[in-house]
Amino acid sequence: MAVNLRKARTIIRKTLEKGREMELRPLSVVVLDAGGHVIAFEREDGAAPGRFAIAHGKAYGSVMLGMAGTAQMQRAEAQAYFMAAVNGVYGGQVVPVPGGILLRDRKGEVVGAVGVTGDTSDNDATAGMTGVEAAGLTGEI
Repeated sequence: MAVNLRKARTIIRKTLEKGREMELRPLSVVVLDAGGHVIAFEREDGAAPGRFAIAHGKAYGSVMLGMAGTAQMQRAEAQAYFMAAVNGVYGGQVVPVPGGILLRDRKGEVVGAVGVTGDTSDNDATAGMTGVEAAGLTGEI
């Protein structure tokens, strides 16, 4: 099961709804396919214009490394040189913090990633998981 535009829009809509429910700062959400290509992106009114790059970096690192943002952060803390090297390989596009959600289908195959930014990284991840679950996918934070 691939992440299609309909599912991507559901993820974004439900993530933003959860953000409003939690009274978070304005969020930006991107959904990538398994190859790291953007399927959909939205930035709420009031979100800083540079948030696309952060959301993309959270999701891109997740899908390209096959590990969610929390696992990337732990790896960066344990082996900073490794994550620095990875970021060099990927042209500085990796943001190794929570809010990067790895997406898997029912068989456990990686089908894409979600990047959420705008509030604390943990709150970003919480809001994003609501969207992922609403789309019927499994997410790893």
